[in-house]
Amino acid sequence: MNVNDVDNPMDGFISNPSPNQHLLLSEHVRLAVKDYVSRLDGEEISNLYNMVINEVERPLIQTVLELCGNNQSKAAQMLGLSRSTLRKKLSIYGPM
Repeated sequence: MNVNDVDNPMDGFISNPSPNQHLLLSEHVRLAVKDYVSRLDGEEISNLYNMVINEVERPLIQTVLELCGNNQSKAAQMLGLSRSTLRKKLSIYGPM
């Protein structure tokens, strides 16, 4: 299964041009970033990259763990991480 085939949890956050249109994950991210920046109303932006990564990584790991029945080996494989890297990230984020 392709990751782009999964319904995106951000669907309710972003107004799609058409309710029946399925956007790629990258398009959801693009629209969310554009929306976020437009809401800043001219405020200076810094460290946007780290902010986005920090906002996305935890729910990504949490969702994949749920989909894998909390099996860390399966989740690590699905994420393309080693199990030790996944465990390190889990120790950073705390209980999920």
